[in-house]
Amino acid sequence: MNIDSIIFDLDGTLWNSIEGICKAWKTVLANYPNIIDVVTPEDMQGCMGLPMNEIGKKLFPDLDEDFQTKLMKEFCETEQVYLEEHGGMLFPKLEETLEELSKKCKLFIVSNCQDGYIQCFFKAHKLDKYFSDFECWGVTGLSKGENNKIIMERNDLKKPIYVGDTNGDAESAKVAEIPFVYARYGFGNVEEYDYVIDSFEELLTLGI
Repeated sequence: MNIDSIIFDLDGTLWNSIEGICKAWKTVLANYPNIIDVVTPEDMQGCMGLPMNEIGKKLFPDLDEDFQTKLMKEFCETEQVYLEEHGGMLFPKLEETLEELSKKCKLFIVSNCQDGYIQCFFKAHKLDKYFSDFECWGVTGLSKGENNKIIMERNDLKKPIYVGDTNGDAESAKVAEIPFVYARYGFGNVEEYDYVIDSFEELLTLGI
């Protein structure tokens, strides 16, 4: 593959933070016993890749929009404190593979997460040294495809690829007009892609 950079999705591609998120959300929901008892890992998995406002609508459709926004803000603040300290589950051989890839091309992250979430990933696992830049919905309010374009323009990327695990990720690559690598080990079920990997380290077999 003739590329100069790799843009990664975060959840389901680089790590799985669902267990930590559910623990953090449980502490918030304890203050609202009339809403719901618990958000399960299955509930959360179905929300991976969505912006926070869409997650609020999906999980709490009976709440008015203002309260959804308030609740999601509390969730974000609480989960970031937890994840910054405890981190998430990194996919096997993640750091070793990032280290090798970073010797060959520049690495980036574009996620639909809130501002601060990617920084938690960096701080908990000390992986920021491998990445040149990152962008997210929480900062720009834009779609993942548009944020891909921002990263590409800001860093003068000519031949990037996008690695992700959901249809939203595939669509974001299409919007940015760049090849998509489907991380089949993640959360989603994608049918249209340019390349596919069944483990993170398989990126090294693509000829990057």
